[in-house]
This record gives sequence, structure tokens and C-alpha cells, in this order.
Amino acid sequence: MTETDPALRRPPPRDFASEGASVFPAMPAEAPLDMPTQSLSRFDPSTRRKNVLRHPWLGVLFARLFVFGGGLALTCYGAYEMYEVVAVGGVTLLEWALLILFVANFSWIALAFSSGLAGLLWLMFFAPRAPALPAVLHERTAIVMPIYNEAPARIFAALEAMIEDVAASGLGQSFDWFFLSDTTNPEIFLAEERAFIDLRQRVGGAARVYYRHRPKNLNRKAGNIEDFVTRWGGRYPHMVVLDADSLMTGPAIVTLAAAMESDLDAGIIQTLPLIINRNTLFARVQQFAARIYGPVIAAGVSVWMGREGNYWGHNAIIRTRAFAAHCGLPSLPGRPPFGGHILSHDFVEAALILRAGFSVYMLPTLGGSFEESPPSLIDLSARDRRWCQGNLQHLRVLPARGFKIASRQHFITGIMAYVSSPLWMAQLFVGIILVIQASYIRPEYFSREFTLFPTWPRFDAERSLNLFALTMAILLTPKLFGLLLALFQGRTRRGCGGAIRLILSALFEIVMSALLAPIMMLIQAGHVMHFAFGFDTGWDPQRRDDGSIAFGAIVRRHRSHVAMGVVTLIAGFMIAPSLVAWMSPTIIGLILAIVISWSTGLLNVGMAFRRAGLLLTPEEQSKPPIVARANELARQFGHEAPQDDAGEAAFPEDPKFWALHLAWLPAQKRASGDISAEWALANAKLENAETMDEAIAWLKPKERMALLNDRTLIARLLQLPRKSTAPEPLSSVG
Repeated sequence: MTETDPALRRPPPRDFASEGASVFPAMPAEAPLDMPTQSLSRFDPSTRRKNVLRHPWLGVLFARLFVFGGGLALTCYGAYEMYEVVAVGGVTLLEWALLILFVANFSWIALAFSSGLAGLLWLMFFAPRAPALPAVLHERTAIVMPIYNEAPARIFAALEAMIEDVAASGLGQSFDWFFLSDTTNPEIFLAEERAFIDLRQRVGGAARVYYRHRPKNLNRKAGNIEDFVTRWGGRYPHMVVLDADSLMTGPAIVTLAAAMESDLDAGIIQTLPLIINRNTLFARVQQFAARIYGPVIAAGVSVWMGREGNYWGHNAIIRTRAFAAHCGLPSLPGRPPFGGHILSHDFVEAALILRAGFSVYMLPTLGGSFEESPPSLIDLSARDRRWCQGNLQHLRVLPARGFKIASRQHFITGIMAYVSSPLWMAQLFVGIILVIQASYIRPEYFSREFTLFPTWPRFDAERSLNLFALTMAILLTPKLFGLLLALFQGRTRRGCGGAIRLILSALFEIVMSALLAPIMMLIQAGHVMHFAFGFDTGWDPQRRDDGSIAFGAIVRRHRSHVAMGVVTLIAGFMIAPSLVAWMSPTIIGLILAIVISWSTGLLNVGMAFRRAGLLLTPEEQSKPPIVARANELARQFGHEAPQDDAGEAAFPEDPKFWALHLAWLPAQKRASGDISAEWALANAKLENAETMDEAIAWLKPKERMALLNDRTLIARLLQLPRKSTAPEPLSSVG
């Protein structure tokens, strides 16, 4: 092929910017807000804002006395019973260790019990009715969805469904909609822009929809939200923050906006998201548990929190100026995993805005708030690893000046959610050592000190069994509370397949939880030890679709858990058969870890349970219209995200698209000599390439991202001819 061949003849330079004269802006005009970094070591209480409205507090005080007083009473009783178990013949050092570990673990399940009971009573006798929708809203609210390498079809379908549902309320003009992209995959980046163009064309002027892409995902989601607030936050008194898997009905969004307008002291109002669209067995167990037990647990937490609540990072509305003024996150001194950027930013933001004098509370009975969950145990453990590091970081935040006691309780609860796993392990090991000591080590009945009576190495077996039964009852009763409430609620009972299927589903969920608990205990204990020794974790995008993981990957992830189960079984039989019986749930769960993880992650197993009418939820039986609409749109737009080596979008020969893409790029202010390695490599490859296809084939993913964020490189690429007239995908080679 020669230089004169038409396929290689370079066309004259094209001015893509002029071809996009009709460009619609990707974002509105900026309205900056300052977001100063807050200090954790200094706070002047005199600067705390005073409430504008009067709010009742006696009910919250009574709820806290009930929940924490009840938890303390149960803990004291459990501690006394455990002391009596080990005190027969005197308490040794190991027995003191067992007692301390038992009290530390028992206290948290006792608190969960009393909180669940408070939630049940509140839902049955005191829960308010849902407020009527307002006729008008006086302020504008931004709906922001941070996204990071997500499937464009899913997220754009979800937001379009929400836009339609809000518009149906007649108050759509009070909301603006934002995709805040931190995507680093070049194919997904291009697919997002093309999906945004399509969405804009579909909704027309009926809604203000915007899209912003950050070239660098600095500080992850917290940095993404901060970038929006500091550049556009001045336009919006409120913002509803979503996750990429969030879905909210129009009435829920409108109700949040109305609540924020009417409550001038509110800083954050949180909803209770329910899990939807889950089909694997593992995810269906989570979905069922969240639907049946979640409302009772959330109501109990909401009752004692009152207006000093917590924020979960999504499906909540925030007062924008208060957030900007008081929630600028500091970097923790030192290196990760305990230093650096705060990962679990939501808890800290809630504590900071409470410290400033605003309120944070939950609306646990507001329906229409949804999310999704990981489809398999391995996906859950990957997410749990990030959450573990974020919550352990809160050890550095816990002593901060000016925080409310309730905020510190939220931090402690999050920390204990992960620290409890190594504590349970330690309790098991100490118990096993004590059994070995009693079975194999010759006791010294009389110590060197003179005593009238020998020190007998014995336990009170009957009291021990009674204490075990009490512990199991306290652990399982919050689930019973949720089941009882579901049985009394006709819509929930019918939506779960009737009373019999609901009870069978609850029993199956309890069995599955018992089998999964020892596996998660080892996983979380491993996470804690990983971070305790100073290792950081990554932040890969979360898998959201149903689908199994390669069996080899499952074996590699769980083989150590199976080995631990086998060793424990053999050791138990060598020590005492009764020990094996006592630890049978733990041993069975560990030995079957590979089978459980593999089978529960399969789509067909989960669907078989659905066909049998088990683990059903009302939202699955009678799908909310917005969920059905979002799923329909997702199917229309294509379900899967583009892969690195497939490339959903070719570099299209579409001047209008490139005019828009170039117009949407942020202003480039590259300092002299400020050239990244990826930019330099992309530039060099473009200089050497003779066709667009050749250049694209040479560029690696990071180099393609450098190109897509640089006007000069894009212009250079677009002047290259193609080999053929047929467009080819943007593939990742090398």
C-alpha cells in the first residue's frame, strides 16, 4: 500500500469545535462554595450553631435509657453468669481472659437485642404515617450520582427512571440531575458520554441532566462530591447523594426535599435503602434479611439516635452550604492504612455536621429507597475489606474534639463490627486451650501457698449450657422481632409467599447465616490483621451483576478456611467429642466453605429458590414501578459494561460527538514541563502511527485516558486516516 492509496491519504485538518456550534453544556455555570478542611484536634464550642426550631428530646432520652440501660443490664447478667461458670474452684489467668473476651463480645449482641426490641415497639405503636406530598417546593435540589467504572446502561437507566418518576409528581422542575464520573477505563468513559448524549436527547427539555468527568479520581467518592460542592454547590441549597446502585422513587425524593425545606436545623436526612434485583442465592439471602430484619434494626437505631444520627453515604439529602462549611475532610497523619485520606468518609461527615450544630436523622419508614448488594461471598469480602480499613481508620478519628457522644458511639459500633471477629476467634481459642488443659495437663490441686481447699480445674457445666442458650437467644431474637412484624403486616406476609413460606425462609436464612458466620469471622479477622501490620487496600469497582466466579478462584480464596475447619475437627476429636458437638456450626461452616461460596454464588441456585417461593420479598413479588422501569431501560440500553479488550465505543467518525467531547473537557493549564509519562507515550505513538487504527492498537489503557483528556492529542489522532471505512473498536492491546 502506498502513500497515495485513499485509505492512507490524510484528510485536511477539521475544526471539530466549529462543527459543534450547537453544543449543549455538560454542566451548568459554576457557583463555587468554599469547603475548608476541618480540624480534628481543635474546636471552639462557642461557634456551634443554635437550633432555630424546638425539637422534642424526652422520647429520645427514654429510648437511650431503654436501649443502653437494657444492654448494660443484660451484659452484667451475662458477665455474672460467665464468672460463675469459670469460678468453680477459683479463676485462673486463662479463665479471666475467657471472661473478658466473653463480656466484650456479649455486650454488642446485648445492645443489638435491646435496640431491636425498641425498634419493634416503635414500629408497632409509635411509627408516624407517611407525610403527604407537598404541592410545591421552594428550593432547588441537586441529585448527584458518583460513578466509577460502572456499566453505563445500568446507571443511566436508573437515573432516567428516577427523572421520570419525579416528573410524574409534578415537581420535576425543582431538581437537577448529575452524573459525577471518576471513571478511569477509556472505553467506559466514551460509553458514558455517548449514553449521556442519548439520555439528553430522550428527556429533551423536560429535565436538566448534566455530566462531569474528573481526569483524576482524587480522594475517591469523597473527593468527587467535594469537587461538585466547591464548583457548583452554590446553586443548590440541597443535594441528594446516590450510589451507582441506588434507586429512589419520585415520592421518596420529593419527601426528602420537603423535609429538608421544613426543618431548618437538619443537616442530613437519611433513608433506609432496601435491597432489590438480587438473584444468586447468596444475594437473595442478603435481600431477604435486609427486608425482614432491617426495618426493625433501623427503627431501633433511629429511635435512640434521635437527631444525632449517622450517615451511610448514599440515599440521603444534605444541606449543601452546611456540608461545605463544616465537612471538609482532613488527611490523617501517617501512611495508609491508618493514615492518609479518610475512606469511610460518611460517618466522619455526619459527626462534623453534628459538631457544627446541625441535625442528622433517619426516616426509617419512608419507602421507595433501594440499593443492590454483592452477588457472592467473595464479592462481599472484597467490599468488606475496604469497609474494614475505613472503619479501623476511625480509631484515629474517635478522640476528635467537639464530637457528640452519639457520634463516638457510631464510630465504636463500626470499629467493633470488624474487631469483634478476632475477639470471637480469641474467645474460641482460649476455650479450646482450657479444654486441652483440663484433658491433658495434670492438674495441681494444691498450690505452693497454704490453702484449706484444693483448686479444682472445673467448670459449672449446667450453668455453661444455660449461658450458651441465653447467648443464642439474644443473638437470634432481633431476627425473631423482624419475622413477627412481617407476619403481622399483611402486605409483607403475602409478598413473602404467605406465612409458611416466610417462616421457612427465615429458618433457612438463620441456617445460612450460621454457616457463613465462621467464614466471615476468619475473613474479617484476616482483614483486621492485614491492616494492623500496615498493609493498604485497593479500591476496585464493585461487581454488581449476578454471575458466578471461577471455581479455581473460589478454591484459592477459601482453602485456608477449609484447612482450619479440618484441623479444628481433628483436634476436637482428640481433645473431647463434646468439644466437636459444641463447635459443630463453626466446623461445618469452615469445612464446607468452598462448597457454600460456590453454590450460593450461582444464579440458577438462587432462581430455583425463587421458583420454590422461598426467600421472596414483597418488592420482588410485586415489583415497584420504578424498579421495573429501570430494569426495562437497562435491558434496552444493553446490560453489560464494555470490557478493556472489547471496547463498547469505537472512536466514531462523528464530528458532533467529538465537538461535544472536546467542549466538555476541562480547561487545560499544563505547567511548563508538567507532562505525565502516559501523555508522553501517547504523543510518541501518535507521531509514529500512520493510521488511526494503528495508533489505537498501540495505546495502552492509561495512555488512551491521557489522550481522551487532552485536546492536542485528540486533534492529532482524529487527523489520522483509518485503514478502512468500517469503524473498529477501541481495543486494549499490550
